[in-house]
Amino acid sequence: MKGSLKGMMILFLLAAGISGVDAQGTSVKTELPKGWHLMDKETDGFYGISLDKAYHFLQAKKLKSKTVLVAVIDSGVDTLHEDLKSILWVNPGEIPGNGIDDDHNGYVDDVHGWNFLGGKDGENVKDDSQEEARVYYQFKEQFGKDSLDTAALTDDDKDHYKMWLKARKTIIGDGTDNGIDPILLRRALNAWTKSDSVLQKAMGKTEYTGNELDSFKTSVAEIRTARSIFLYPFEANKIMDMTNKTFLSEFGEQVVSEEKKAAVKESPPENYRKEIVKDNESDINDRYYGNNDVMAGDPLHGTHVSGIIAAARNNGKGIDGIAGNVRIMMIRAVPNGDEHDKDISLAIRYAVDNGARVINMSFGKNLSPEKTWVDDAVKYAESKGVLLVHAAGNDYADVDTVDNFPNPNFKASHEHADNWITVGASSDPLAEPGFRSYTASFSNYGKREVDVFAPGTRIYSTLPGNHYDNEAGTSMAAPVVTGVAALILEYYPALTPAQVKYCIEKSAVSPQAKVYRPNADEEKIKSSFAELSKSGGIVNAYVAVRLADELSAKTGKKALPVKPALRNKID
Repeated sequence: MKGSLKGMMILFLLAAGISGVDAQGTSVKTELPKGWHLMDKETDGFYGISLDKAYHFLQAKKLKSKTVLVAVIDSGVDTLHEDLKSILWVNPGEIPGNGIDDDHNGYVDDVHGWNFLGGKDGENVKDDSQEEARVYYQFKEQFGKDSLDTAALTDDDKDHYKMWLKARKTIIGDGTDNGIDPILLRRALNAWTKSDSVLQKAMGKTEYTGNELDSFKTSVAEIRTARSIFLYPFEANKIMDMTNKTFLSEFGEQVVSEEKKAAVKESPPENYRKEIVKDNESDINDRYYGNNDVMAGDPLHGTHVSGIIAAARNNGKGIDGIAGNVRIMMIRAVPNGDEHDKDISLAIRYAVDNGARVINMSFGKNLSPEKTWVDDAVKYAESKGVLLVHAAGNDYADVDTVDNFPNPNFKASHEHADNWITVGASSDPLAEPGFRSYTASFSNYGKREVDVFAPGTRIYSTLPGNHYDNEAGTSMAAPVVTGVAALILEYYPALTPAQVKYCIEKSAVSPQAKVYRPNADEEKIKSSFAELSKSGGIVNAYVAVRLADELSAKTGKKALPVKPALRNKID
């Protein structure tokens, strides 16, 4: 779930074929402003979250905010970023750099958070395998024999067998499709990298956007060819404001991922984590591993997510985050590959134990071998009054019918966590000219499992090295909701996670026009937000804080939700 190209560029290449890289075309000019996700439909013309109206309401109430600690479980964060370093959590119980566990929480020098993907020697995991590959080879010897008697399996083994069959279908295939050819993808990456090298010299700059490339003119045949080849993916995927560096980096990750998938058909995946982290991964009680390097590996994704939530407001730099009095605790547990259930469960517990009120989780996978560990961590967060916000995923799938982990459905009891919000990605017709909908073409959806939508296309935020750029995905939509939740808790700290969730769901605004159901097909199927999520709309910070104000006014009463009719009374 990392990056704006996941689930988009690969699909485009399959549909168009690499032979199209030399196609001609005119780029689509758009006027979608940076920060559109914060705007208001009535005053600005964009279905953002009406953040300015929310702040005006809070200022009129003359309320004072209290600092809210938000944990971001992700890939890492640039701790030196100009727009983030002032809002990072600093553990008051630790003396930085002294090599001592001053606060006695089991984690040495955890100043800004913790890295569960590191070793005590300072080495860190960056890449990892997909969960399907790990599961397939873990149980291959047990379940892969022709003589297997499935009727004799225990209940636990039947559960493992079902999971293994799903993993086998992903890894080996079932003959129903041809899959993705990694050779084709690598050829495309090489062609675009070569063209980019030519263009950097011709344009006299190492970094440029698709729009800048479109405006660049030359009469030199070699440069014109390079321009045509490299401009094509920007135009075809409607990512004209993305930079060449971001594009090549993210597409390169996709190529490596597909190459790894092809390789594991023949042999088990490399155990990236074992030799570095050196914990007992089968023991959830072996929890004091890792290191304090929350900037390790590739912090792009976590840096972008953190900026959406809480980049320093009104400092004259870059962007303004949604919540103005937040501290970000970074917990690194998401590699370039699928996360491990143990790391996620311990990351949630670390966040709760160190005072987080909201946890953002912009990651996901198709299998969860140790789901009960994660379920127990979710229950622990629920018992401590901590809200969890999770991205729905970028596979344009109905998650009412397909698996997306982690999720709030407890495996053992079949109950549903009350402290969990699942977020789909909304959009603007200008963001994806080829799709033109208030839904993002890639977003997962589900009338039962997705709680609310939030802006998730062309979201402008922080990147490592004091940079800023647009990214897309439900990974961006989730921190929009996390930011709104944190804003509510700044001014109404007594509200419970269930009450905050209520305010967010009931704030949802739905465009009157029909939208397109997210899908990868040429056919556009009209739908409504009511069919795509539980709340039936896009989160609205202004309505949410007004609802929070109403709830907070009910002092001395049990956590009773406001009447549903109240939503219709709010402007």
